[in-house]
Amino acid sequence: MIPRYSRPEMVAIWSPETRFRIWFEIEAHACDAMAELGVIPKANAQAVWKAKDATFDVARIDEIEAVTKHDVIAFLTHLAEIVGTDEARFVHQGMTSSDVLDTCLNVQLCRAADLLMAGLDRVCAALKARALEHKDTPRIGRSHGIHAEPTTMGLTFARFYAEMDRNRQRLARAREEVATGAISGAVGTFANIDPHVEEHVCARMGLRPEPISTQVIPRDRHAMFFATLGVIASGIENAATEIRHMQRTEVLEAEEYFSPGQKGSSAMPHKRNPVLTENLTGLARLVRSAVTPALENVTLWHERDISHSSVERAIGPDATVTLDFALHRLAGVIERLVVYPEAMMNNMNRFRGLVMSQRVLLALTQAGVSREDAYRLVQRNAMKVWEQGADFKTELLADPEVTAALPPAEIEEKFDLGYHLKHVDTIFARVFGADHATGGA
Repeated sequence: MIPRYSRPEMVAIWSPETRFRIWFEIEAHACDAMAELGVIPKANAQAVWKAKDATFDVARIDEIEAVTKHDVIAFLTHLAEIVGTDEARFVHQGMTSSDVLDTCLNVQLCRAADLLMAGLDRVCAALKARALEHKDTPRIGRSHGIHAEPTTMGLTFARFYAEMDRNRQRLARAREEVATGAISGAVGTFANIDPHVEEHVCARMGLRPEPISTQVIPRDRHAMFFATLGVIASGIENAATEIRHMQRTEVLEAEEYFSPGQKGSSAMPHKRNPVLTENLTGLARLVRSAVTPALENVTLWHERDISHSSVERAIGPDATVTLDFALHRLAGVIERLVVYPEAMMNNMNRFRGLVMSQRVLLALTQAGVSREDAYRLVQRNAMKVWEQGADFKTELLADPEVTAALPPAEIEEKFDLGYHLKHVDTIFARVFGADHATGGA
């Protein structure tokens, strides 16, 4: 997590100040619940809330931790300094450190997920707008990097929209998965604290009680969360790679917006490089690097060890901050992407009708030619286009074996671009709903 690839809203979730504020709320709500049960005096529970508007001194907590070598104890000591030693004597009663740490982590992950979903919303909005704008803008589809058959730029945007919409649904489920809290004591048996306390704290913190915890909340929940972040990162890279391909000089069907005063190279003044989408490819790798450690965190010794702790202190902020930045960077790229429809058409026509080969193949089979012979006839003429720069339709019309099966007018008809795009509205209706199939509001 470095400032260059961070947005302040997400960074704030992981700041020490936010963490200590959440710890305080967990402890204070737990005191309220214990007071309701008559376990501790109500006056003591109320006294804890004196720290509600306090600014926790991070430097002071660090100073205490340097002696205690325990972050939660350092915080509790500082809290007692604020509310009074006697007033704070029932704080953390029957609780263990993981009750605070795990519940806090899940609050932070839920807040991070909310920001990430807002980022996904912006990406989806940008992709939808550009899809509708270029619904009928023809471009060549490619497989293996080679010209295949016609598609549209709108369909390219639409498929990325559908992927990102699925990613938003995945993240919503992952947020739900991780939105649990545990206030269950040393090994999760509630021996020294009533389950009502857990229920009360979770309700106040926007979580559900963990059905069964040990000394920790089960880490399969977190593995699911970070795996979902990895899938989202791959979706970002998927879109970014397509844009990088389109910006290649030999293709140049679209390019990142190049702002006034921007420089592309320290050595070559002519350069306009796809630096933002290349950056997104790298950021996606960083986010995915959190997935394997999160999966490995699932296995802990007995009721708990802390082998997961150092991992989560790193991947929690790093993965969410990086992904948050990447989503907003991708949205900006899509919103300002410069599209070149004329270049798309020129690229499609570069091999003089070759991309219509399947229509001719199918027409020959429907005219009674065996598939093997039809394929041979079409490929024979297609290779002249590849190797000699010939015009595909001209070669077909000059091939007596082809014209023996297909009249010239029928061959001409097989080069109608509209044939390939006749179901674009159907696909748009599937992706965006019937109202948007023809560009409606």
